[in-house]
Amino acid sequence: MDGGTTLTPTPPEATSRSDRMPFLAFIADSDSETVLREGLTQALPAGFEIRRGNVRTALTALAQMSTPRSLVIDITGESQPLGLLADLSHVLEPDVQVMIVGERQDVAFYRQVTRTLGATEYLYKPLVSEMVARHFGAQITHQAPSNAALGGRMVTVTGVRGGAGATTIAANLAWHLADIGRRHTALLDANLQTGTAAMLLGAQSGPGLRSALEQPGRVDELFVERAAMPLGDRLHIMAGEEALSEQPGCAPGAAERLAALMRRRFNFVVADVPFGSSLLSRDLLDLTQQRVLVMLPTLANVRDALRMLALPSGTAQARRAVLVLNRNGMPGGLTKRQVEEAMRMTVDVTIPDLPRVLGAAENMGEPAVKQRSGFRTGIFDLAKEVAFAPTVAPMKRTRRMPWSRR
Repeated sequence: MDGGTTLTPTPPEATSRSDRMPFLAFIADSDSETVLREGLTQALPAGFEIRRGNVRTALTALAQMSTPRSLVIDITGESQPLGLLADLSHVLEPDVQVMIVGERQDVAFYRQVTRTLGATEYLYKPLVSEMVARHFGAQITHQAPSNAALGGRMVTVTGVRGGAGATTIAANLAWHLADIGRRHTALLDANLQTGTAAMLLGAQSGPGLRSALEQPGRVDELFVERAAMPLGDRLHIMAGEEALSEQPGCAPGAAERLAALMRRRFNFVVADVPFGSSLLSRDLLDLTQQRVLVMLPTLANVRDALRMLALPSGTAQARRAVLVLNRNGMPGGLTKRQVEEAMRMTVDVTIPDLPRVLGAAENMGEPAVKQRSGFRTGIFDLAKEVAFAPTVAPMKRTRRMPWSRR
């Protein structure tokens, strides 16, 4: 653009001046600012600066200051954003790494911003923390996104203590992604003896999961296709109901092989994973792209949630675990404010206490998310956090950006 001027950066080693900020962002709205802070915490643990404004604000400010090493610019609402970005390139030092936030979703615009102007990445609103971490965070730390991002997406749902409601949330999240989101989804119940994920949706369990874990050499794509029991045209369930007198095993590497094959077949794999010392639980929590922790509003749950949040992240995880406060308002429980003050953090998703709604749905083997309630709203919010899904139903089909396979 404009005589060949672009925003293309040179290698990060090209400069070492100490007067340059490591990161600066100009963001036009408070919601995007909050998500940006959450998504970049791991990439920039020492902190960073975000200013309220857009590309015009950035033009004025950056003309009078040293260029930061990494820069995020908001172009929302501009009728001629490419011209303004070209003007911006004249006041920036050539090695700056520029990332763009906007509202347009078409592929042609993405290509103009990244290929013609040379910005390193573009994300459209509404921003999602995990997407910010995966794409902007990877650019800032000069790391390519994990190869795990190339297949379908695995999400593990784990209760910080027994009875927190993780299985109910996992089953309803999987149903929502498949039926409302129209994504090919698998629900995996990692509790082979007393798991209830299949029962909650009125589905059948089978012997395939145990075979896959004990004899991984037999597992291929055809095996996964047959072992995952269909429930509708886009939802499949893999669960077991093994005898209590037996102890199902898990061979080394079995969970990794099964997860990889399932991610080839499905857009999303939602795994109900009880926390424990079993090899299967440990492997799935390490392999997943996103952990979800479910807690109740009690002091014991607060303690164990903090302990689980402190666990090391897996190599495929770009952000911390999503924290779900379940049964908010339950008799005798802490308030949401008390939970957040005790944990010194904000919970990501809140689901109200609705025992009658959930009890009736579970006894009927029907997804509770079908009914209009606070539970349904909570599942929609969780879907947005972990799968970038809209929060209204039915989901509208939108064109995907080229960096996303699914």
